[in-house]
Amino acid sequence: MRIAYLECFSGMSGDMFLGALIDAGLPSSVLEETVAQLSIGARLEISRVVRSGISATKVDVWANSEKDEPREEFWAKEHVARAPSPAHSRHEHGSHHHHEVDHHHGALPFAESRSPRTEMSAPHIHGRGLSEIRAIIQNAAISARAKANAVAMFEALGVAEARIHNTSIDDVHFHEVGAVDAIVDMVCAAVGADCLGVEEFICSPLNLGAGTVECAHGTFPVPAPATLDLLKDAPLYSSGIQAELVTPTGAAIVKTLARRFGNFPTMRIEKSGYGAGSRDFPGHANVVRLSVGESTEVASGKTASETISILEANLDDMNPQVFGYVMDRLFSEGALDAFGVPLQMKKNRPGTLLTVLCKPEDAGRLTEIIFTETTTLGLRRREELRQTLTRRWEKVRTPWGEVRIKIASLNGTVTSLAPEYEDCRRLASEHHVPLKTVMQEATRIYLKDEKH
Repeated sequence: MRIAYLECFSGMSGDMFLGALIDAGLPSSVLEETVAQLSIGARLEISRVVRSGISATKVDVWANSEKDEPREEFWAKEHVARAPSPAHSRHEHGSHHHHEVDHHHGALPFAESRSPRTEMSAPHIHGRGLSEIRAIIQNAAISARAKANAVAMFEALGVAEARIHNTSIDDVHFHEVGAVDAIVDMVCAAVGADCLGVEEFICSPLNLGAGTVECAHGTFPVPAPATLDLLKDAPLYSSGIQAELVTPTGAAIVKTLARRFGNFPTMRIEKSGYGAGSRDFPGHANVVRLSVGESTEVASGKTASETISILEANLDDMNPQVFGYVMDRLFSEGALDAFGVPLQMKKNRPGTLLTVLCKPEDAGRLTEIIFTETTTLGLRRREELRQTLTRRWEKVRTPWGEVRIKIASLNGTVTSLAPEYEDCRRLASEHHVPLKTVMQEATRIYLKDEKH
């Protein structure tokens, strides 16, 4: 299994993750083309920097001729620039807060709840709601999996902000420049993760930093409220560095992509990369490290057993077009498998039985998706024992490119093998050859090599 390990010993932000992707071998053109597809007035600036002796890739987002910067640096300058003079403080105090919110654009897309009263008192505040952001993502020429992950990241952030501000997710608006930066970070993160071909992201415990951080709503302790809400199920710690190390954007990326948290997994490293943060701390490398490779966790001898959760819901009044989207969401959020079976329901209505297999720790999140994305009013959940064969991956080189072969075995004897569909599909599309031809040739080459 192809896996990736994300080490957040100096926190996590969107730009750090993008830098790590590029440093680990993702062509920068992939992300640059993605940003161009979004058509939101943004561009990337990519450079090599050194952070406490470690060479890393730095990615900066320029939005409408403004370069993103750490939140505390932006607000420190804003507070100095907008400090009222004694002669005008009495007259300007009332409008200062909304002016401040209007120009927020630091590294974090802190949101504001938009009530009718707020609109009347501050009509010059500009922001993007989640519906507009979803439309931007859906209209981009990126894969369905990348779209689903990008939307899931923004929705996770929106849910956190709505909970903090005691409002609905539809009333959350992301301030103009901050939203542009967040859209770029999250969409590029989703596209980059998809292009790596990784089946599972594993994340280390996250170093949050310490101290306080300035934002549009005042001074808050680190971590920021949205960050803490997003990472409530993740292992967190603070090394004492007086800075905000994990941003809400970084937290949303981790929440969406990471399937589990833990120490460095047993794996064979193919490539690794370092993504740099904006600041350079003395004696502490402000980078995130991404390692990509093949898992070498192989069960010995017999089948492996694990407890999984099974979620089921009967659907008989849902637009069939929505079903495919729901499946994409479930897989992007960690479902081990998901499928639909036709069935005849009460009053002879045709329906579909939706079944989802998942890890027990993911069941709550997937249940929420089923309730919010489908028309069901209830679902069934049970725990079952699943047994799996030992699996490993090997690669073969076909005339059109490299293809991974998944091999299953029992007690050391190969019971089945299959070329990876996504690899074959991509090569068939790129070289205009039948998909079945690529799959057959990959299998033939593997069997030929095995005999020798």
